[in-house]
Amino acid sequence: MRRPLSVLSSITAVALVLAAGAAEAATPPAANPPLGILIAPEDQAPPPVTTSPAQPTERPLGILLGPGANVPVVSPALPETPFPVPPPSAAPEPDLHQPAPDQSSDRPLGVLLEKAPEFTPPALPDPRPIRAQTPAAQSAGPVRDSLPPAPGATPARPLGTLFISPDQPPAATALPGAQSPAPAVTVTSPADILPAADPAAPARSAGANDDTQEIPVRLVADEMSFDREKNLVTANGNVRVTHGDRVLTADQIVYDQDKDVVSALGHVVLNEPTGERMFGDRMEVSGDMKDAVILNVGLILQDRSRVAATGARHSSGKVTELRKGVYSPCEPCAENPDSPPLWRIKAVRVTHNKDEKTVEYRDAWVEFFGYPVAYTPYFRHPDPTVRRKSGFLFPKFANSSDLGSILETPYFWAISDYEDATIRPIVMTNEAPVLALQYRKRQKTGEINMESAVTPNNEDEFSTQKGELGMRGYIDAEGLFDLDRTWRWGFDLERATDDTFMRRYGFSSPQSLNSQAFIEGFRGNNYFSAKTLVFQGLQESDTIDSTPIVLPLVDYNHMGDRDRLGGRFLFDFNFLALTRAEGTDTRRMALHPRWERGFRDTFGSVYRLQAGLNADIYHVNSLERTDKDNYSGFSYRAFPYVSLDWRLPMVKTQGSVRQILEPIASVAMAPNGGNSDKIPNEDSTDFEFDETNLFTINRFSGIDRVEGGPRLNYGVKWGLYGAGGGSTTAFIGQTYRPRTDSTFGAGSGLEDNLSDIVASIAVSPGQYISALYRSRFASDNFAPNRNEVAATIGVPAFSLSTNYTFLEKQADSEFSGREELNISANTKINRYWRGTLAASRDLQNDEMRTASLGATYEDECFVLLTQLSRTFYEDRDLKPTDKISFHLVFKTLGEVKSGTNISSN
Repeated sequence: MRRPLSVLSSITAVALVLAAGAAEAATPPAANPPLGILIAPEDQAPPPVTTSPAQPTERPLGILLGPGANVPVVSPALPETPFPVPPPSAAPEPDLHQPAPDQSSDRPLGVLLEKAPEFTPPALPDPRPIRAQTPAAQSAGPVRDSLPPAPGATPARPLGTLFISPDQPPAATALPGAQSPAPAVTVTSPADILPAADPAAPARSAGANDDTQEIPVRLVADEMSFDREKNLVTANGNVRVTHGDRVLTADQIVYDQDKDVVSALGHVVLNEPTGERMFGDRMEVSGDMKDAVILNVGLILQDRSRVAATGARHSSGKVTELRKGVYSPCEPCAENPDSPPLWRIKAVRVTHNKDEKTVEYRDAWVEFFGYPVAYTPYFRHPDPTVRRKSGFLFPKFANSSDLGSILETPYFWAISDYEDATIRPIVMTNEAPVLALQYRKRQKTGEINMESAVTPNNEDEFSTQKGELGMRGYIDAEGLFDLDRTWRWGFDLERATDDTFMRRYGFSSPQSLNSQAFIEGFRGNNYFSAKTLVFQGLQESDTIDSTPIVLPLVDYNHMGDRDRLGGRFLFDFNFLALTRAEGTDTRRMALHPRWERGFRDTFGSVYRLQAGLNADIYHVNSLERTDKDNYSGFSYRAFPYVSLDWRLPMVKTQGSVRQILEPIASVAMAPNGGNSDKIPNEDSTDFEFDETNLFTINRFSGIDRVEGGPRLNYGVKWGLYGAGGGSTTAFIGQTYRPRTDSTFGAGSGLEDNLSDIVASIAVSPGQYISALYRSRFASDNFAPNRNEVAATIGVPAFSLSTNYTFLEKQADSEFSGREELNISANTKINRYWRGTLAASRDLQNDEMRTASLGATYEDECFVLLTQLSRTFYEDRDLKPTDKISFHLVFKTLGEVKSGTNISSN
């Protein structure tokens, strides 16, 4: 006899497939008429059905979990007819969520949406010779020697053939445990009762001795008996079979040695190591482990999802069939447990084919609140052992005032275990279709990701350039590959035929598409990279001829170890070659060595000394200069600098409040000027002066511009911190220059001897309120040149967030000033419902930018999100747009979460 109970894990796997992923295209189902009262109200009695001894009647789906105590057990021969079930009674059928009348209240077998009780195992017996004893025998004294021995029994194992092959009787082992009159059997070679190991466990090493590697199987019961005439071994009362972490409990287990059948009867519960629990009224397993039957099956999966069926049959070791199954991940209503769940799936037949690794549904319904909303006669998807399988994903539906009605039917193509593609044909009523593609590939040394879309050329709908080769589209691809432990290379490819193509069809669209190919290396405290860059601006002011091509851009960074003086040497190297079709061509080599050291004094002050040199050499063509002719030729710069930073943190604690006051100052010395008109400005065209860069040696973001002349930076930082987590911090600072620097344009805040005053304050007294204010105002009249306010206030029931930004335009800056207000409100109505309201307004131009209103419902098994929004801005062929969207998520059902989506672009 082989492992009779290994089929239980196979049947558990069938339940897990109900949460599987992508649906696969299927052929029309074979003729199998659905049950006549599949969706009939459960409070109505089904019509009487006439049955014959030759053909039992199937129970309609309305009595999925009805009485089953008198259900005859299918023999291990397993005929091809469906599960025998009793004829329906005249009384109304019970609800799907009600236990059968013959079931106890503490074990809701088949109750799909009620929490199953936890099983408390009985105490294990003391070590003793394993014998079959009855209560009468225990009271009478020692076990009678006249008890008929079992075939193959030994004095040490009177039940030697309980689950053991006669040709390999193992030696008995004792079970340790607490005092208990219940006898116990320990099977040391479980090859004939349970699987050697869980299917998910790692395989044993080659050459291992199976007999010595097997996990013992322990059987504990209140009574055990052997019927010599019928060759039946029976265990009664609190029967518990343990194999590793898998535990099977039942009221009775009967082993028929003649028929080689094991039957578990009454309150059958199987606890899987992975957390699943299976319930059943009766379970029969054939000796060759290829056929099994379970009646009134109920399962609670690891994610608390519920599955129930009138029965399950496992045939030929490959096909498992569930009859009249119900699945739902929804918890029962606490106020009314008898009410239907939010949603569930019912099917007349569910078939799991292990060879094909598929699960098929026949006559399946999806119900909401007990009402059917969708029906399919046939449905198939991969089982849980398949991570990815080719097939159609759930479609998407949309509606747009510009594009019309939209239908997207994505198809997932599993090219290999490490490569896949998603093909997304998008059909629209007002425009030509769009074909989108997503491609992914994983390799041992790298990966590739790509997204793209194409559509036929339509010059009437676009105000930008014509599509090339009769097509319009975009591509966004990236790859990263390791050469060894030090070096790797990669690429980013971002291009579009039109500036507005991506935004028009709802694809993510940045302001600029940046493509590059690069190689980089990491070793110790050293970093090296070499790359080439190509840009495509998507703004109306961008022109192709003036957009540069960078080939190459080389960077090297080194950070040394601490030297004898306690300092550290750092070195940066940069080489740039930049070319334009029209405009300035630039070649640059920059060397930036520096040395820095930090130290403290006895008073508690913290210092940092830094000295360095910017050595740069340039070659330019056609460099435009103000009031001068264009310049072509070489130029260079040697710019030394030294700086000293100082700060003195002072801490005071009073009760549960701690204060920190920290004056900060720094002095920097450097030559005046340093920015010749023969040196181009490619990477420092704009910067923002605020409290974050007040104490930096060079406030410019790039290499082409340096900050010259002596200067003194000073400020003070204050913080108040409470033990409960609340805090308030503030900072104010300024820069003084003995000499003005024309490098900084008007409106930058650094054009005068005394810079603008930069300040910020952040207040957060608790988790329900926080505010931030940042400002830069003139030192002479305190007029604000920049204001930023961000605040969030409220409790989960209602909270309000706002952000106000005001920036003055700087001279010679490519960015214009702005004044903008953003507001959002969030409310949590109850445990399941929440809402949002958001708006953005351009105060400088006195016009709205966007507005949206949304509502979300979410529980443990379902999410519904709806949003109504409008965009007010215009950009060439893009016009103001209204949008309404609905998003449904069926939790545990994988790709269903990308289902119905109604929106407009």
